[in-house]
Amino acid sequence: MALDFKNKFAGKKLVIFDLDGTLAPSKGPMDSEMSSLLAKLLEKRKVAVISGGSYAQFQKQFLASLDCPGNLLKNLFLFPTCSTSFYRYEEGREGFDCEWKQVYREALAEKEKKKILTGFLKTFQEMKYSSPAKTYGQILEDRGTQITFSALGQEAPLAVKEKWDPKQEKRKVLKQVLEKHLPEFEVRIGGATSIDVTRKGIDKAYGIRQIEKHLKIKNSEMLFIGDALFPGGNDYPVKEAGVQCISVQGVEDCKKVIRKVLD
Repeated sequence: MALDFKNKFAGKKLVIFDLDGTLAPSKGPMDSEMSSLLAKLLEKRKVAVISGGSYAQFQKQFLASLDCPGNLLKNLFLFPTCSTSFYRYEEGREGFDCEWKQVYREALAEKEKKKILTGFLKTFQEMKYSSPAKTYGQILEDRGTQITFSALGQEAPLAVKEKWDPKQEKRKVLKQVLEKHLPEFEVRIGGATSIDVTRKGIDKAYGIRQIEKHLKIKNSEMLFIGDALFPGGNDYPVKEAGVQCISVQGVEDCKKVIRKVLD
């Protein structure tokens, strides 16, 4: 990470993070040190999180671990399932009835979901793919706005997941075949063992456009930090959208970046 962080952060009003493998380990809770760093960052800048995880996963993995004064939550914006939905914190009258409110949700129709699941089955048959001998939970998960394939299952231990496809080689082949069967959808590699499928044109770049629309923040005023900025990764559309990006190699690497941004 040999770069001038001061210059890279100059003029940035919003810092955007990936979640799995960036703010927290895959499907694991964010630790107290990261929570503290984010609270300090929220004092100075607006923060958004865009991840392939569902809103329920955001609540469990991120919000439950975030120790932050309530008055700063107005600076935090959540974009689950690769920005197919958007939540922001709103206060009621006199500060009562504070809650996370859904701004939009790009739900898949049942016909679309069926087509995506059929596409996966055709891909598995064509490749003669079979799941690992031991799996943990759902392999194909309907997240409402997105269908997610998790090779080892949704509940697989992190140590097991990290060994399965560390260089994305297996998933790149799966993705290539799946795209042939699902040309009308977006297919992206995400997390440690997953592939995310959404409607065409709805990916993390879509989230950037929604930020511009709803928060009135320009593309040039954003900074993105994530671990899947390689071509085909689910963070890559942010880079293609022209947002300045910093690639990190896990949670500890992300903490180093935040500390430099806060200096």
